Amino acid sequence: MAVRIEKQIVGFNIVKDDDKLTDTVSTKKKAKAPEQMSETIKRPESLLGETYKIKPPHAEHALYVTINDIVLNQDTEHQTRRPFEIFLSSKNMEHFQWTIALTLIISSVFRKGGDITFLVDELRSVFDPNGGYMKRGGKYVPSLVAEIGDVIERHLKKIGMIQEDGLDDAQKDFIAKKKEELKLKTNANDDYSPFPATAEVCTNCSTKAMVRMDGCLTCLSCGYSKCG
Repeated sequence: MAVRIEKQIVGFNIVKDDDKLTDTVSTKKKAKAPEQMSETIKRPESLLGETYKIKPPHAEHALYVTINDIVLNQDTEHQTRRPFEIFLSSKNMEHFQWTIALTLIISSVFRKGGDITFLVDELRSVFDPNGGYMKRGGKYVPSLVAEIGDVIERHLKKIGMIQEDGLDDAQKDFIAKKKEELKLKTNANDDYSPFPATAEVCTNCSTKAMVRMDGCLTCLSCGYSKCG
């Protein structure tokens, strides 16, 4: 088909059919590549956020953890929600310096992208030299920093970055049966912990819920058993 050129020609270039095909494929690949979290992404005016409260049993003031997320590839099949920044705040000024430091460091790791789930294990490995504490539900926490790691894990599970490793039906039935045998209360609001006072701390989930059943130590929280 003839094309009439009405403007002055200032240059020309010969494009082969193979080049056209290559350019088309290359353009399609670029169009399909989803946006990934990286330091090049600028902070939008507003972000989605969640605030979590941490209140150690002997602390006078609570610590509030706010995690704000950015939505990538919005309204597409690749839409994902990724943590962008974290804020730690408390009335206890003794925590001021290290909470500011953690805020800056963790936020920087968030913005770098990639696999950030390692933060959970790193924070959980911090032990308070004065000893940890039991929080409601009977779980042992080695330090306040470790509980911040628990909060990050809970948030990453909520947005889908960490898969839930819940109990299967058989484990749930087994634990329910053992609780019934011990006549345990199932409402955690009645007692600080729904497990027996003689229970030991589970090495798998750190919950004070290991009891001896049928001659074997079994966790009534996660189902872990030393007998396999």
